[in-house]
Amino acid sequence: MNDWHDQWWKNLEKTATEVEDFFTEVGEATEVVVDEASENISSFLEQFHLDVFGEVDTFIQELVDVIITTSEEIDAAISEDWEYFSDEDFTTMSYHQPVAHSHGACINCANYHGHIYNGNLFVCAMHPYGVEENTCPDWEKDHSSMH
Repeated sequence: MNDWHDQWWKNLEKTATEVEDFFTEVGEATEVVVDEASENISSFLEQFHLDVFGEVDTFIQELVDVIITTSEEIDAAISEDWEYFSDEDFTTMSYHQPVAHSHGACINCANYHGHIYNGNLFVCAMHPYGVEENTCPDWEKDHSSMH
């Protein structure tokens, strides 16, 4: 009777060893799969990173090239149009005092501006070219001593 009992324990020990070996092999295989998956994912992410940043870098470089080219074209177009102008074209200014025969309705008016810009008299904001009548509906007494 002792013999079957010993045989049973030997079978149980053998089964336990086989189960332990099985789980050890599964663990090792799982470790190999996880390592390979990790390497593949890492390689994919690295390549993805390089591809995306490469595409973004190319896009930005092309955008900068377009901006530079456009800027140069605009500069060339403007310089052709502006080469005939000088600073004097924009800074020439003088003053015209109103007199009876020239803008008489503006004499002593607070709204009178009277500056000549590049040959054009700017009379006032309400009537840039002055009024044709001898009186102005917007005339206000000038209280300053400038005019």
